[in-house]
Amino acid sequence: MVCFFSVCIFNAYNYGYLTWEWAEGLRSYLYPLLFASIYKVLQLFTMDNVQLVIWLPRIVQAFLAAHADVKLYSLVKQLDGAETAKWVYFCQLSSWFTWYCCTRTLSNTMETVLTTFALCYYPMEGTKMGSSLRFLTLASLAFIIRPTAVILWAPLLLSHFWKEPMKQNLILYKYVPLGAITLGSSLIIDRIFFGKWVVVQLNFLKFNVLQNLATFYGSHPWHWYFTQGLPVVLGTHLPFFIHGCFQAPRRHHIFLVVVFWTVIAYSMLSHKEFRFIYPVLPLCMVFCGHSLKKLRRWKKAAVSFLLVSNLLPLLYTGLVHQRGALDVMGHLQGLCSTISTPSQASVFMLMPCHSTPYYSHVHCPLQMRFLQCPPDLTGKTNYHDEADLFYSNPLNWLKEEFHGNSTLLPSHLVLFSVLQQDISPFLVSNGYEKTATFFHTHLPQGRIGSHIYVYKKNQTPLQGQA
Repeated sequence: MVCFFSVCIFNAYNYGYLTWEWAEGLRSYLYPLLFASIYKVLQLFTMDNVQLVIWLPRIVQAFLAAHADVKLYSLVKQLDGAETAKWVYFCQLSSWFTWYCCTRTLSNTMETVLTTFALCYYPMEGTKMGSSLRFLTLASLAFIIRPTAVILWAPLLLSHFWKEPMKQNLILYKYVPLGAITLGSSLIIDRIFFGKWVVVQLNFLKFNVLQNLATFYGSHPWHWYFTQGLPVVLGTHLPFFIHGCFQAPRRHHIFLVVVFWTVIAYSMLSHKEFRFIYPVLPLCMVFCGHSLKKLRRWKKAAVSFLLVSNLLPLLYTGLVHQRGALDVMGHLQGLCSTISTPSQASVFMLMPCHSTPYYSHVHCPLQMRFLQCPPDLTGKTNYHDEADLFYSNPLNWLKEEFHGNSTLLPSHLVLFSVLQQDISPFLVSNGYEKTATFFHTHLPQGRIGSHIYVYKKNQTPLQGQA
């Protein structure tokens, strides 16, 4: 999220920060260009206040997600009738993970939206074949934005190719031209913004799959998606999904193949996250809907159970859990209005990298810095990023970084509560005082504390302190 909004701000306002992914050409500018264009329009009409900059991308993403939900309803209605479509729609809207992700401007979210759109035009058994142009175009866009979309679409494309009687025409007049147009468009857009020719999709697959360098950010056992990932994403819909797998018509078996193939394929990669399998969630809800439709005696109880059991995690994860990262940025944004020039203030976030949003939430060229955590791309042995070096000995790192020179010190420090005791001597000796506290989480762990503290440096630090 941090790197996504940063590139939007950077391209729209010529200030901000580009993370290492953009320097290495792992991200395409196609998706951020949508929101950067919105920012530019706001700027032209002098309407680019910080609240619009924060909320408008979320609103646009929410609108796209809502439209995708309606498309999912239409797809199931066409395949199985209005009654089944109604229950699929209910399951989709009652999923806590859908609400948790659908407004987030993640590439996984857009991949999910485009995949759902494309499925509406996919030639399923029992529907009119029609032109394959629309679903292929949308699937191609999903791949351009998130190259790993090829995993989900592989069985669908193979099935489509197998059933197509005129295979040569399909390749020559559909697959090749569409692939050339979408990939060519991506190359041109990235050439404009990178300033050189970059095949982002190749770099992405090379980094995440061939070199498997994403393990730098954590690794999980092969079974994680089956034992934790999918059960958490589905939540209390899990038993209905299992039941629905046996109740859905045979023509939906292709969806089941897609779900399990995608989960198995992602299981082969060491680095795993819940959001990676978000694109299969709408397909899972198709089976949940069939399960609810087949229930006779316990339908009302099941509906009430799904509503209550999903509402609680939805409200907690959406409004309470880790909210400090947003609250503290609202506080820091106030620095833009309380000082005559942004250069008079500076902020150093002594936190795990990307713990908070960045320039999109302050919307001014305020000097900010956070601990860096790029992976090792040079093959060095015993590589440690800046964040690891800091947390190995925080107090010593701060002394070496600033060399006792008070002119180099930032005016504000932001840190988690668990770090306060470790760097207390540095804070006292340099005249930092706590000015704000924000609740963050009830579940602190490791470097993440329950609260976030903001410290401000006094003009005259205390003397004689160690």
